[in-house]
Amino acid sequence: MRKKLSRGLLAFYLVTLIWLVLFKVQYNILSVFNYQHRSLNLIPFVAHGSSKEMVDNVIIFIPFGLLLNVNFKKIGFLAKLAYTLVLSLTFEFIQFIFAIGAADITDVMTNTVGGLLGLKLYDLSNKYINNKKLDSVIIFAGVLLLVLLLYYRTHLKIKYS
Repeated sequence: MRKKLSRGLLAFYLVTLIWLVLFKVQYNILSVFNYQHRSLNLIPFVAHGSSKEMVDNVIIFIPFGLLLNVNFKKIGFLAKLAYTLVLSLTFEFIQFIFAIGAADITDVMTNTVGGLLGLKLYDLSNKYINNKKLDSVIIFAGVLLLVLLLYYRTHLKIKYS
């Protein structure tokens, strides 16, 4: 049961990431394709983004590192870090190809740092808490956050911009 729940949480998290990164938290998905802004920045920490955006990128990818560790015990640390890098590169590549945002090397770097922090946070916590308990805590926290998000989204009519 825990394995199915953790895989479902990872899948939901990835869908949420796609919605955040590629679709800019829009409900009208087609409006994203009207954006028609294609830019590519290959110089780190120079582009138009704010420091808040960089911190957001780090924070939003921390759960990815945690969930990779919960779901894929047999895969090594560097492979998991590579998955984080590839996912971030994929998001930036898609944004550039479809002109739905600015592709920025800073985003790739900050997303990867977030994944790295999630991976390391899991490893550090695992020194003090056994695997099963740690996984259960992460799954419980993830499901709780999911339920809270859905509650607020449906009952409080939060508007995302």
